[in-house]
Amino acid sequence: MIPDRPNPGPRPHSPEAVIAALPPHRERRHLPRVFAGASVAAVGIILILLVGLAVDHWPFAFDRSIILGLRAWGGPSWLPKVASDVTALGGGIVLTIVVVIVAGLLLVQRLWLTALAIVASSITGNVVVELVKLHVARPRPDIVTHLVTVTHMSFPSGHSANSAIVYLTLAGLASQVTQDRATRAYMLVVAILLVGAIGCSRVYLGVHWPSDVLAGWSFGTLWALAWWLATARVRTSIGGER
Repeated sequence: MIPDRPNPGPRPHSPEAVIAALPPHRERRHLPRVFAGASVAAVGIILILLVGLAVDHWPFAFDRSIILGLRAWGGPSWLPKVASDVTALGGGIVLTIVVVIVAGLLLVQRLWLTALAIVASSITGNVVVELVKLHVARPRPDIVTHLVTVTHMSFPSGHSANSAIVYLTLAGLASQVTQDRATRAYMLVVAILLVGAIGCSRVYLGVHWPSDVLAGWSFGTLWALAWWLATARVRTSIGGER
């Protein structure tokens, strides 16, 4: 009886050997549908604001109507305090803390590209918003009493723009390094709801015209989209981060 010979494995130039030598497949991340929908809405809002500006002067009629309507309604007694707390989530101090903590976590996980993109997006986006504020120099609403102290110009809403830049960029870039689809969608939905609440709080508190907030949301969303696309391209070109 002839003993079994050990399997020598695939020949060096056989198809099996070539396949075995290929690098592991990396899943290509596609733009999440939630993010894509928000970006399309942002473009639509910008177009509407531009058309409105071409045929009218700001503040637009709906700006005044919404602010006066909210102040006449007032809401429950606890709402001003809640609105003040929510609006703080879009302030510079809170956003800086969030970016530093998240960037540190990403560096610990050796996700260098994602950490760098988040920091760069937040800093450069804030610079652009401040420059636009100075150039447009739109005054704050003066038709109702401000429920929080504010300074600087009104357009675009810095809280709305910067919160969209930070939270949507965080959720968007995290979706590129997260495997579970439900988790990716959850992060983006939470980010969109948070940004929406912050912007609405600015109007309720009487410190921004609604068009300020719409412009801030739109700019921040498209800024986050641009960084998502740029980071995805770089990640693909370098084959990952680790």
